Amino acid sequence: MEKSKHLSSVGFAEKPLLIKRKNKNRKREIMREAPVITKIEAIHYSHTLEEVGRDYNTFNMVYEPGGKSKQSGSLVRIHTNQGITGEYPDVKDPALAEIKMLGSYLIGKNALAREPIYNDLKRGSRHFAMLGMGIVDICLWDIAGKFYGEPLFRLLGGDLKPLKAYASTLHGDENGGLTTPQDFEGFAQECLQIGYQAFKVHGWGLARDNINREVENVLNLGNKFEGKLDLLIDPACEIKNFGDALKLGRACDEAKFFWWEDPFQDNGVSQFAHRKLRQLVKTPLLQTEHIRLLEQHVDFIVADATDYVRAGAHEDGGITGAMKIAHAAEGFGLDMELHGPGPVHRHIMSSIRNTNFYELGLVHPNLPTTKAPVYLDYSDDLGAIDKNGNVYAPQGPGIGVSLDWDWINFHKTGEETMAE
Repeated sequence: MEKSKHLSSVGFAEKPLLIKRKNKNRKREIMREAPVITKIEAIHYSHTLEEVGRDYNTFNMVYEPGGKSKQSGSLVRIHTNQGITGEYPDVKDPALAEIKMLGSYLIGKNALAREPIYNDLKRGSRHFAMLGMGIVDICLWDIAGKFYGEPLFRLLGGDLKPLKAYASTLHGDENGGLTTPQDFEGFAQECLQIGYQAFKVHGWGLARDNINREVENVLNLGNKFEGKLDLLIDPACEIKNFGDALKLGRACDEAKFFWWEDPFQDNGVSQFAHRKLRQLVKTPLLQTEHIRLLEQHVDFIVADATDYVRAGAHEDGGITGAMKIAHAAEGFGLDMELHGPGPVHRHIMSSIRNTNFYELGLVHPNLPTTKAPVYLDYSDDLGAIDKNGNVYAPQGPGIGVSLDWDWINFHKTGEETMAE
């Protein structure tokens, strides 16, 4: 009997080995030629959001009657020699700058070799914020899905299933939108009536000067919605110090919140400080949004500095990186919660067990949208859920959502080739 042959591993510059076997006098290829990266380009666009402004320090987007906020982004496209293109829209300038610096490395590489590319880009980005490599990885997964004709959740070993969403609010404002605890209460009631099962507060930028309003908001929501909504809060590191964070955490205990995250101005990165908060507050803590990639997340976990683990494909090395973090957290018996909305996160959430909610935001009772409408037949706005408060992953090949080229071309401000 002829001994079985092992497939050799395919290197970056190697031509893929095609193994042929006889089948009723016909030869059948069992391994297809992999697409090779030939060019990386970006299409830049800008648009204006109505009724939107910035808070006191310009960092938080807030509701502002009559406001006009100019937004900009870029659509990154990775082309291959087989005509398959991986695409990701709404890329911001910091990630775009890194992609420009990394682009020449990618030309000529096997577009399906995501793991070695991830590791090389990780090393090559070690002096950067490591944002560009995540966008590259997402585009490569999009290529893979289109190459195999399957949605990403199938390539990841997942299945189409309902994803329970929470309404993730725009930040509190001083402009008559979400200005008082009563405003948040009214919006939570609206979300409950729509079908949401969970509601998350992004508090006020002035939390550093008024912790009492944050505490009042938490206690009021707990009083009104205990047993009706899972309640979450993210001060987004606005609280000035550990003492005020502790006041808010104890209010979360009293109000029986599901989790709280990133409370104070360490920027969510101090393992020691968050371990101390966990010792003093019973409400589960969700950290690791502001650290990067697998190793730093595992370090945070083993330091007992978080209860839930935060990750995002856009910040943590793409789909490859986010899946590594999800599986590492699973090994510790912890849940991984994805940061922010988007079709890519729906695919990831459809492919893991240890997660609870899909973050649908940022939403506001007075705003129809806070996002660039770059996709056709896809939305992460307030009404995107079904009657049970769920969303679903797209079912087309790759990311699975069609781009709105009419909108992109109308708002285009330029385009550039970053590598070829």
